[in-house]
Amino acid sequence: MLLIYDRTPSYVPLKILSIEDGKPLKLFKHLLHRGKKIDFIEQFNEKLLVKQEDENLQILDVRSSELIEISIEKFMTPSAFIFLYENNLFLTFRNRTVAVWNFRGELVTSFEDHLLWHQDCSTNNIYITTDQDLIISYCKSDAAADDGTASSIGSINMSDIMTGKCIAKIAANDPALSIAPRKNGSPSIWSSIPEALEDVTALFYDEDRNEIYTGNSQGLVHVWSS
Repeated sequence: MLLIYDRTPSYVPLKILSIEDGKPLKLFKHLLHRGKKIDFIEQFNEKLLVKQEDENLQILDVRSSELIEISIEKFMTPSAFIFLYENNLFLTFRNRTVAVWNFRGELVTSFEDHLLWHQDCSTNNIYITTDQDLIISYCKSDAAADDGTASSIGSINMSDIMTGKCIAKIAANDPALSIAPRKNGSPSIWSSIPEALEDVTALFYDEDRNEIYTGNSQGLVHVWSS
């Protein structure tokens, strides 16, 4: 566990505690650039990620004190992180794009067809599988509306985290998609496929049943299965 204390102009005091018994493992001061706000301080096992405004990303190994810097041209401040504990990697989200990095500061994966729908990266619309090999997200669709403008309907994209390849997609213009009758025999259908893919606000993947569940701003839940 990482405790972050109030910063001084030139450093921030940090303490690492054991989550088993609460005993302090390390207390140290991380040097800062004066006059620059801290964008984030994140801990992943023994790695500490520190980013200040308009400065390079710093990756500090708190055991060995080894420090790696990644230039601001290569790594810009993301809006969100997801740490991949199984793979010792981390995902970053910025301006609707997703990227995978290692703790040497190297870009591992860029995604070929995974442009997120929400600018602010709502993680409600993102699911990482238990094995951390797939990412499923509500994405911008490349389909245009009838009048030629950008579509208000998104798609659900499933991509391989290590290769960046899109391996499956649920899109409104997919002719293979159909609406199954309700199991209780009710003839009513709440949504068409395009309506179900519009303004999705939550997404979940049931790995055992191989089903994707989405909820939208209308308060409706849709189940997508093969």
